Amino acid sequence: MNMTDDISGKLDVLIRLIAMGLCAEKSQKEQIWILHSAGLQPKEIAEILGTTPNTVSVALSVLRREGKKGFRTRKTKQKENSNENHAT
Repeated sequence: MNMTDDISGKLDVLIRLIAMGLCAEKSQKEQIWILHSAGLQPKEIAEILGTTPNTVSVALSVLRREGKKGFRTRKTKQKENSNENHAT
């Protein structure tokens, strides 16, 4: 194993530990949204949470469709801000 692979492996472990800390005591949907918001892909999220990429993708789809407070996408937030600006 060369030095680059060693560093990459250690960074992988650190990312997972940080992700787990951010998600402690949260529901699976909240965990998925937090990790997705941090820029992780469904496959990476699934590996961290011990589930499948399909489960993650479905959860993200449901969260986007529901548009629940706290799980809003950037587009939803921009639309809300735009509506507020036009109302004043």
